[in-house]
Amino acid sequence: MLTAVAVAVVAAAAAVVAVAGVAVYLMLKAARLMSEASAAVTGLRERGDLLIERANAAIDQAGEQIARTGTVTASIAGVTASMAELRGQLTALAPAAADPARDAGGPLMRAAAVVHGFRWALGVRRAAAPATRAGQWAAPAGRANGTPR
Repeated sequence: MLTAVAVAVVAAAAAVVAVAGVAVYLMLKAARLMSEASAAVTGLRERGDLLIERANAAIDQAGEQIARTGTVTASIAGVTASMAELRGQLTALAPAAADPARDAGGPLMRAAAVVHGFRWALGVRRAAAPATRAGQWAAPAGRANGTPR
């Protein structure tokens, strides 16, 4: 028969084996978790490198566009200077000639533009709006005054 000491030794040995088994299981789970985390970090690093390459390409393209814009701006400045010189020469040749750019915004031109805008807006409104009250007719296609046929 087993004595109390022998039972205690067997129980302690079983407990040590159980604790060791749980520890091994936890270590295996932790190792798998670390390998998955390592793979995820490697994937993120690769995607980050790709993102940095794309950002550098975009920055390089923006630098090229800025250089082109600077070239165009310098060209436009040269054209502006040439136009100013040409205008000075034209003014010297024909000082009494009327300036069409200055006269384009005159009061008569503004009034004509306002009248044209009102006529256009009324025509669009009449063509698009159906009759809203009795006795009011929408303008049929081809009729400007809106009277019934």
